[in-house]
Amino acid sequence: MYIPAAMSLTDAEAVSLIDNHPFALLISNQDGLVASHLPLLFDSDRRRIIGHMARANGQWRALDGQAVLAVFSGPHAYISPRWYQAKPAVPTWNYSAAHVYGTFKLLDDKEDDGSVAAVLKHTIARFEPDLWQDETLMPKDYVGKLSKAIVAFEIVVERIEAKAKLGQHRKMGDQEGVSAALKSSERLDDMALYREMKRMGLGLGIEPDTAPDQ
Repeated sequence: MYIPAAMSLTDAEAVSLIDNHPFALLISNQDGLVASHLPLLFDSDRRRIIGHMARANGQWRALDGQAVLAVFSGPHAYISPRWYQAKPAVPTWNYSAAHVYGTFKLLDDKEDDGSVAAVLKHTIARFEPDLWQDETLMPKDYVGKLSKAIVAFEIVVERIEAKAKLGQHRKMGDQEGVSAALKSSERLDDMALYREMKRMGLGLGIEPDTAPDQ
């Protein structure tokens, strides 16, 4: 990924981006490029990503031990040159993203922390912590039956490339104009991008030490 120095994120910032936007594109090359859209969770303790996919999805077959790329995208939106203080100017697109490179490994269902059930439990706990205990919705026999239709895996992380292009490289007047326009917009993409800028404290037209808490 092309990353100008001013837009580069540290590993810690990249993990924060992944945690906040865990729906990813998993890309592999098996006699041609293959991609799946999946929720993936970053496990900082073991520096890995865990996830699952449908057993009927052929991407996982012959992928054990192979190199993969997981792409995580944050909010993004069109930026009008009318919002800048400086002229002339051209339109652009602001966004944040993290590319995680690693090795795909199928998890052995016999391992306590590698079973399909364990990965499902971690995933559900991330988004709806009390759901796993609700047996009216998810009785154990029902979950066990459906679990046979998916495979669990991890991606052993080798490197991360992450970028936030949020206008932080522009002068304060331009940042203020973009920030104000996004904040007042009724477009969902604009509102989401503004929230991301606030979360990261970037592109707001405010000096870093006075930026809002993330």
